[in-house]
Amino acid sequence: MKPRFLLAALLVLSATGQAFAQESSDVADLVKASGCLSCHSVTEKIVGPAFKDVAAKYANDADAVSSLAQSVKNGSRGKWGRVPMPPHASISNEDLTTLTTWVMSHKP
Repeated sequence: MKPRFLLAALLVLSATGQAFAQESSDVADLVKASGCLSCHSVTEKIVGPAFKDVAAKYANDADAVSSLAQSVKNGSRGKWGRVPMPPHASISNEDLTTLTTWVMSHKP
């Protein structure tokens, strides 16, 4: 994944949160392949928090992208309630940075 996609990617979700814009196909493919959408959506809490809520919580954290990437990689407990997020150690550090940068782009 090229760094130019980090800021340039535009993601548009349909009402069901499943349809992605063609312009962001690389990021959309990564989001789909990562399994993130099994527990998260952009606007609604599913099992885990909505991405917009994550972006809001960490909006003033200069290290948000790297700390979120570590939480995704290693899993986390207690940050969003009782349901833990399992680790996703198989996702590369580069892809984790892309994913968490994309999540942080969902400012409320």
